[in-house]
Amino acid sequence: MAGDDDLFERINALSREEEALWAKAGDGTGLDGPDIARLDAIKVQLDQVYDLLHQRQGRRDAGQDPSDAQLRSPDIVEDYKQ
Repeated sequence: MAGDDDLFERINALSREEEALWAKAGDGTGLDGPDIARLDAIKVQLDQVYDLLHQRQGRRDAGQDPSDAQLRSPDIVEDYKQ
């Protein structure tokens, strides 16, 4: 299982990729179908990783092992109410 530092690195990598796609959209080139699909996938992956970080912190706060936290499916993390 990934540690917090690994998860932060993953978040940063996904965020950089997302920013590059948005920059492409803004430079007049626009986004094609695969770019739009990738942006959607990045959003879901970011939600999953943030959820995993929150689970790990919750387990830590409860005196439990954070490494027991599990990556949840897109169906679960995308149905959370804000």
